[in-house]
Amino acid sequence: MKRNDPHPDPFPSDRLPDPPQRGRGAAGKPDGRFEAWSREGADDGWGTAAEPAPVTTTFMVDTSRSVISRNDSPDIPFDQSVNPYRGCEHGCPYCYARPTHAYLGLSPGLDFETRIAYKPEAARQLRDELARPGYRCSPITLGANTDPYQPVERRLGITREILEVLSETRHPVTVVTKSALVERDADLLADLARDGLAEVLLSVTTLDEDLARWLEPRAGRPRRRLAAMRALADAGVPTGVLFAPLIPGLNDHEMEAVLAAAREAGAQDAGWVLLRLPLEVEALFRDWLERHEPGRAGRVFSLLRQMRGGRANDPRFGHRMRGEGPLAEIHRRRFELACARLGLNRTRRSLDCSRFTPPAVSGRQLGLF
Repeated sequence: MKRNDPHPDPFPSDRLPDPPQRGRGAAGKPDGRFEAWSREGADDGWGTAAEPAPVTTTFMVDTSRSVISRNDSPDIPFDQSVNPYRGCEHGCPYCYARPTHAYLGLSPGLDFETRIAYKPEAARQLRDELARPGYRCSPITLGANTDPYQPVERRLGITREILEVLSETRHPVTVVTKSALVERDADLLADLARDGLAEVLLSVTTLDEDLARWLEPRAGRPRRRLAAMRALADAGVPTGVLFAPLIPGLNDHEMEAVLAAAREAGAQDAGWVLLRLPLEVEALFRDWLERHEPGRAGRVFSLLRQMRGGRANDPRFGHRMRGEGPLAEIHRRRFELACARLGLNRTRRSLDCSRFTPPAVSGRQLGLF
């Protein structure tokens, strides 16, 4: 099959240059950076290339021994997180977590969104870790790496089991998601919120349904996320919106409209993050642009380099989330002015850690007192 797009494929893969699959963000499976060799498709000229078969999602058990991840990054507002899943079926081509699939010997491309590892023992492991004598309570973030409410959660319910443990122990939690499924757990979140123990941040990247369909193929539609935000706010759960990522030349013009729609839906807080393209993500996102928005690809990367010191990605703490330079400053000021006009971020919320009660673990020796 000959490719109509005049631009060359920006990354080697095990596929010929076929059209993207419906409902998927990545078009191929570029080999991970830890592999000893890489594959590259080639057309032998005999017309033998076949259309790719639809890729189905498969699941595997994650056997990690611990469930709480810790970080000391100075530009991240939390130091503990729990991720019930590795990989994400939402299929967003810009996802900064894609390179983590290379640690599993899998591709950050299609494998990331079609081969999902889940943690069936996450709730039990969390209970054990919270019960350790040396544990010190600080807010846990659900969804720091991959979405805790991706489609399979509807069937497995691992995230809900985790919230049940946090509710039982009165442990503070922040949920970050782009799925309306979070509305299912409004009862647990509202119970925690009554004691200042919960907040939910919903990511809304665009209000354009057509763009969302390609940019976030299996995530909830923007209007459904806003409806979930309204339902949570009405239930008494503090909610916020993340305009993330801001993609210059593609969705940056929607910042004010997204913030206004979220405020109307009950959001109290807001944040934004500039597009990040670490490791394999740069080539994957460039490929996505050339397939779906070929007329914008050059402009998007030109604007991004202007905010990244001439590079497509800048991993430095303090710069990776916002960028630098005049264009980055314009976006920062736009965000601040919009928040001030809409009444967002008026108060600084902190979750209460004083109510935490370690869980009882069966089989452990009783205390003396």
